[in-house]
Amino acid sequence: MRKLVRSQSKKEGLAPGSAVFVGIKRAKAVETHVIDFDETQIIEKQLRSIEECLEYKDRPTVTWINVIGLHESKMIQALAEGFGLHPLVQSDILNTTQRPKFDDYGDYHYANLKMVQWDHEKNESISEQVSLVLGPNYVLSFQERPGDVFEPIRNRLRTDKGRIRTMKSDYLVYCLMDAIVDGYFTILEHLGDKIEEIELAVVDKPGPDTLKDIHRIKREGLLLRKGIWPFREVISGLDRSESELLSKATHLYLRDVYDHTVQVIDTMETFRDLLAGMLDTYLSSLSNRMNEVMKVLTIIATIFIPLTFIAGVYGMNFKNIPEVQWQGGYVFALVIMAIIACGMLYFFRRKKWL
Repeated sequence: MRKLVRSQSKKEGLAPGSAVFVGIKRAKAVETHVIDFDETQIIEKQLRSIEECLEYKDRPTVTWINVIGLHESKMIQALAEGFGLHPLVQSDILNTTQRPKFDDYGDYHYANLKMVQWDHEKNESISEQVSLVLGPNYVLSFQERPGDVFEPIRNRLRTDKGRIRTMKSDYLVYCLMDAIVDGYFTILEHLGDKIEEIELAVVDKPGPDTLKDIHRIKREGLLLRKGIWPFREVISGLDRSESELLSKATHLYLRDVYDHTVQVIDTMETFRDLLAGMLDTYLSSLSNRMNEVMKVLTIIATIFIPLTFIAGVYGMNFKNIPEVQWQGGYVFALVIMAIIACGMLYFFRRKKWL
């Protein structure tokens, strides 16, 4: 968080739309990949320069240019200027700390989203910003690090499965957004399994680690919530758009993505309620365990009160105490103490206090 705030401070005093990278460097070098396709052919390769990217701008085919790494702001700015993107869009692409949003610039649309994936090594979710630019016959995507949820879409393009090769760039944007939403379902599946484990631990044997797990999942849920709630607004903005870049058929698919987004939000709210309930159950379990411990200690102390009284009476140094000179007095006192202790235990069990 300190690094993000420090990066944000770099823009202080600059003009609006200044192309300054705000965020954490997550890729070693900026990579640019292109997939150019139509119904009959597909070209997929890695580009080495911005000039190669600009060659695909006015082609009649559909072009998807994916940029991995945002830390080289001059390169991102040159690519954006080559496609005629507004300086504010360039600034939004390079600012990885902002809230997801949608903007209509007339001849192209810009959407800023949060993509989540599951890190199997760290056993937690990771989030990054993905910017999408929808043009008449091209789609530009910008992501922070290598690895994404778009590989199934690339496979569909390579194998010509479904209708993706016969549709325009708006359908490709729909597919990318749908893949991002599906990524949230994957994260929710992992969180659901963790919540079940924590629920069993809370009931059986809660401990400090259980409390840490609850707070960690609540923190992950909060990060997901910050990404998916604005996502719904982005999909809604695209669906309400009357731009010619979006066909009627694509509007129907966008509504389906909107429904999936609402489903993710409902599931997250359910998990949030479950975690709140488990936190209350955890605190109640600790309180009950403490009460059980205090009950045992209280019973032990109660039993020893009369025994301590007897021992205290016969421990006084007076000459005329009865039974002091009696030969069996010691054994008699021990027997009386044992009878009192057993009697009190029997009484406690009859009352079901033990």
